[in-house]
Amino acid sequence: MEELIAKKYIKALKTTSDIASMQNITVVFSELAKSFSDEKFVNILVNPHVSAKDKSDILLAAVKPASSDVVNNLIKLLVENKRIEIIPALAKELKKYIANSTKTYQGVVYSDSDIKTNVMTDLSNGLNKKFDSTISLEFVKSDFNGIKVEVEGLGVEINFSKDRIDSQIIEHIIKAI
Repeated sequence: MEELIAKKYIKALKTTSDIASMQNITVVFSELAKSFSDEKFVNILVNPHVSAKDKSDILLAAVKPASSDVVNNLIKLLVENKRIEIIPALAKELKKYIANSTKTYQGVVYSDSDIKTNVMTDLSNGLNKKFDSTISLEFVKSDFNGIKVEVEGLGVEINFSKDRIDSQIIEHIIKAI
């Protein structure tokens, strides 16, 4: 539900801002969304005994370094409409919008063994050509027995499981016999 509301705010922002401004707004809201992981911060913002003006002042102080009237007005609008809790969803949807607009995506490669830099580059280049986008990949060591590539913004997941390949080879040999 929060994502739908966030998309409406983004739609309004798109009509008044260019892509560079949207990127700056995304950075500001991404940093602000990180504050929502602090339980004390969230408790203050959702507390009904804290006035809307105080909530607005707290959020405006947090985004003051951005010096953006658009950001300030959006914060005021969110406070006025009692939609402060959608800020993390707004940041996430802004990131998706920027990724889709610029065709620049972040991906993650999971594996239980280390992957060389040149293999990561080859994977990235292959995905770039396949999806006509710029995809940068980050390696995360995990317990996955094989290689799994996820690019969330594109909705892409590719995996090669050693266990599955082994079972398919055995299955093929049994069929041949």
